[in-house]
Amino acid sequence: MSEFKVTGNIKVINDTVQVSEKFSKREIVITDNSMYPQDVMFQFAQDKCSVLDGYSIGQDVEISFNLRGREWTSPQGEVKYFNTLEGWRIESVTVDAPSEAPSKVESDLPF
Repeated sequence: MSEFKVTGNIKVINDTVQVSEKFSKREIVITDNSMYPQDVMFQFAQDKCSVLDGYSIGQDVEISFNLRGREWTSPQGEVKYFNTLEGWRIESVTVDAPSEAPSKVESDLPF
């Protein structure tokens, strides 16, 4: 799959969860900077859990992630599909404030 990036504001950072003996994950939710903002959850797994250390709610970040998908068959034989946004890098970003209109310069000229 291709690599993706998204920029947004951190809404939630969860603690690391030990899912099994061999798998741990940490989830983060950001509100993206789109025209219609969405709250999007990303999962950082294994040694990537620690990359979220030092980040806090309200901070603007860019997350690099991969799209992962998998098939699961229930005990009743029903097949379901799941997607995961698997983060692997996070960086602080500065969101540009709206620029002010240039101020009008007054002059002594008669015209």
